[in-house]
Amino acid sequence: MKIIFLSDFCKRTGSIDICVPRAATLAVAGLLGLTALGGWAGFVAGERYGIDASVGVATAEVQTLLATERRVIADAKAEQRAHLDAMALKIAELQAHLMRLDALGGRLVEVGKLDSEEFDFANAPPVGGVEDAIASDSQSASDLSGEMQRLADVLEDRENKLRALEAMLMNRELRAEVVPSGRPVTKGWMSSSFGKRTDPFNGKKSYHRGVDFAGKRGSDVVAVASGVVVRAETASGFGNVVEIRHADGYSTLYGHNKQNLVKVGDVVSKGDTIALLGSTGRSSGPHVHFEVHRDGRAIDPVRFVSAN
Repeated sequence: MKIIFLSDFCKRTGSIDICVPRAATLAVAGLLGLTALGGWAGFVAGERYGIDASVGVATAEVQTLLATERRVIADAKAEQRAHLDAMALKIAELQAHLMRLDALGGRLVEVGKLDSEEFDFANAPPVGGVEDAIASDSQSASDLSGEMQRLADVLEDRENKLRALEAMLMNRELRAEVVPSGRPVTKGWMSSSFGKRTDPFNGKKSYHRGVDFAGKRGSDVVAVASGVVVRAETASGFGNVVEIRHADGYSTLYGHNKQNLVKVGDVVSKGDTIALLGSTGRSSGPHVHFEVHRDGRAIDPVRFVSAN
């Protein structure tokens, strides 16, 4: 095979002899070169595209993780706010309990006539002492919440007990007000006792159903308990007499008064002046005849006088 090349520049003719095997070899070599070149170009392009795709996937994953973390942080903040709101509400409830206990304690001090300096509900109790530092973790919100609940339970228990004590003291105060106790005169002395005695007028044995308190004529005769006046009149033997009905079936009688100062239906309190001491009726001198009855039966007034 002969190939003839013509050159316009040189105006020469030349020829190269190429055999068929050599031409096939050159064609195959050229094809392989083109294939290799195409493969290399494809590899370079694939590498560049793969890197760009990997970077895009990684960026999307990071953004997803960040969004998830943001949601977690937002949820944690919301939960923390809810815990703080609940703790604030619990603290407000504890403060309200404490204020009620302070007020109740103040009333008990007043009713029970206790030392206000010893039982001071207006100020925090004094504390002190040297404390050694203990290395420990701070209390968690759940620990604080549990402690506040424990304090709330303790305060409620104390409040119930103080209310029960208040009721007892009030009942005691009320009982002391309505049950006879003390002397029927502000000034004077007991001149005759309850029971059998010698009658001062005839010298015979007689039964005295009350006690006598002698004193200055015109001095105060006072009620020994609160109640309602059921009798205020002049009666044989007693002269001017006042009778008061009290609670629990008690009644008291005050006789020989110079003047009655109350009338039937009047409500009197313990210590109120109900008459002036005198010597009316069957009497040998200025005194008040004092009787105590329980369910209509006369009982010795001495134990009520000494019980004040």
